[in-house]
Amino acid sequence: MLVKTKNRKCILKIETIKWDKGAVKIIDQTKLPQKLIYVRCVTVKQVWDAIRILKVRGAPAIGAAAALGVVLGISKKRFSSFNDLRKEVDKLVKYLASARPTAVNLFWALERMKSVVLKNKLDDIKEITQKLIAEASAIIDEDKRTCRKMAQNAQVLIKKNDRILTYCNAGILATVDYGTALGCIYRANELKKNVKVYSCETRPLLQGARLTCWELNKKGVDVTLICDSMAGYLMQQKKIDKIFIGADRIAANGDAANKIGSYSVSVLANFHKIPFYVAAPLSTFDVSLKDGNQIPIEQRSKSEVSELFFKRSITAKGVDVYNPAFDVVPAKLISGIVTEAGVITPPFPKKIARLFKS
Repeated sequence: MLVKTKNRKCILKIETIKWDKGAVKIIDQTKLPQKLIYVRCVTVKQVWDAIRILKVRGAPAIGAAAALGVVLGISKKRFSSFNDLRKEVDKLVKYLASARPTAVNLFWALERMKSVVLKNKLDDIKEITQKLIAEASAIIDEDKRTCRKMAQNAQVLIKKNDRILTYCNAGILATVDYGTALGCIYRANELKKNVKVYSCETRPLLQGARLTCWELNKKGVDVTLICDSMAGYLMQQKKIDKIFIGADRIAANGDAANKIGSYSVSVLANFHKIPFYVAAPLSTFDVSLKDGNQIPIEQRSKSEVSELFFKRSITAKGVDVYNPAFDVVPAKLISGIVTEAGVITPPFPKKIARLFKS
């Protein structure tokens, strides 16, 4: 069954994460779509918990949350020496990095915060603290600019009246305020391209049904929800022109990890000869990894599969559950990777390497 949402009055500004009067303010995405609730994290543990239980999620948003988590941690203490500050930042970085393993933006943002301390060891503590705050703000501002650059770069791939399938949520809620894959769609919408979106529900946590459909609807984009198992049928019926997804980590050869189920969609797209695009900032690339086989895949709680969105059991008691949160789309199934530096086309390895040459 296809479920089409009716466009409501558009919310022009949805801000996923921000620093707010000494706290990390986020949208609690576990409450969507029923309620739009902002929560304030006033401790580092609350930030860690928010990342771990998916109150905040999406690779760029996780990176921003972690950077602000470091700011929150140092703002609660006074330091008598540089070594005290360095040790505390190292402790915060290690702790926040343990929240989730796959999205490389988490580690990228934390390394940036750590680097600020090491590069400014001759400054006084107050100056270093201010530079840490400035670095977190820079990460947030860069994400805003980066997403818009990606969105503009993607327009060479999107035609008027395109029917685009997307998987999971790679929109406003996965970034600071615009989106990666959905940002490309938002820009197309702004350019009056009249695109139509099919959103896979994205089991087991239904990020497509709960989050993607919610934000596309709020932004006035034509969106229709489908069950994950319907994607192949729509492709067979020639109702999909192209696919856009986000990514949580991209290896040096172009293999891209995204929400579990992305691989299946890419195989279907390849069989039906439908272009399959990944949209992700350069901060999502991990060129230290040769290929997708080296990307760590997060294993999550069995309750996410065995219970109906944490409400009640939908399977027999005692049944084993396998719940990897991500899978890897092989580079050979990807038509192009949209970045703020442009669209990377196959073959990927040499082109990716050029982007990261110092």
